[in-house]
Amino acid sequence: MALLISLTAPDDPRIDAYRVIKERDLVGRGGRFIVEGRTVLDVALSPRNRFKLESLLLAESRLEALAPLLAQAPEGLPIYTASQAILDGITGFHIHRGLLGIGLRGSEPSMAELVASLPETALVVVPLGITNHDNVGGIMRNAAAFGADAALFDFASCDPLYRKAIRVSVGGSLMVPFAREGSAEALLDLLAAHDFTLLALSPAGKYEIGALPRPRRAALLLGAEGPGLPAPILARTRTVRIDMAGNFDSLNVATTSGIALHAMRRTQINAA
Repeated sequence: MALLISLTAPDDPRIDAYRVIKERDLVGRGGRFIVEGRTVLDVALSPRNRFKLESLLLAESRLEALAPLLAQAPEGLPIYTASQAILDGITGFHIHRGLLGIGLRGSEPSMAELVASLPETALVVVPLGITNHDNVGGIMRNAAAFGADAALFDFASCDPLYRKAIRVSVGGSLMVPFAREGSAEALLDLLAAHDFTLLALSPAGKYEIGALPRPRRAALLLGAEGPGLPAPILARTRTVRIDMAGNFDSLNVATTSGIALHAMRRTQINAA
């Protein structure tokens, strides 16, 4: 069973990884990342989680309510408990959810390795230049919900394992295989070499996405809100749109990913 360890001071060296985690999110975590909240912990302690947990840090007041969930913890996992005051002293801000964990990135596949490992029939989401953590988290949530085989980010996009992105993804970042590497152009070259049909979301797209037959290997390209995907990228792709009412043509990029992934999933089911 897991190890329950009660803390009596915020300067205990065993929980150094949790110290002032706002700053750690900005400057790097040495192969670690933060999980936060009950919903994310549910994923982190389940077989759906692709990563290993190093430890948990909980408010003493939440132990009883979390007992059924903590019963799933791996053998020997350290679970540190503390009063709310000690928790706040460790992290440098008020942890109102009273629940944090440290995950380990481990050995991650390269972009080329991940793409090469995908099945013959595959659906991937490809966010390019997405720097908003909420949007990255929302995209990973939708990728998990609609069964995307992978999420492929260029290096201009933010890390799906950033603390806020994981939280917004409600654990999707821990479930969906992803890679974040290189330029948008290099990523498109790689996908084309592996026979993916490149579908670029644009308000001016040629095809309505719900009416387009799903390719055997489909890559849904998403650009940043405002500028969208640049012209050189659009020129290399089959452009698709989401029809909207009246003259309105703007959707949040995470919302767009959900609609597009759902459309591709429906096409697959209807064709079966």
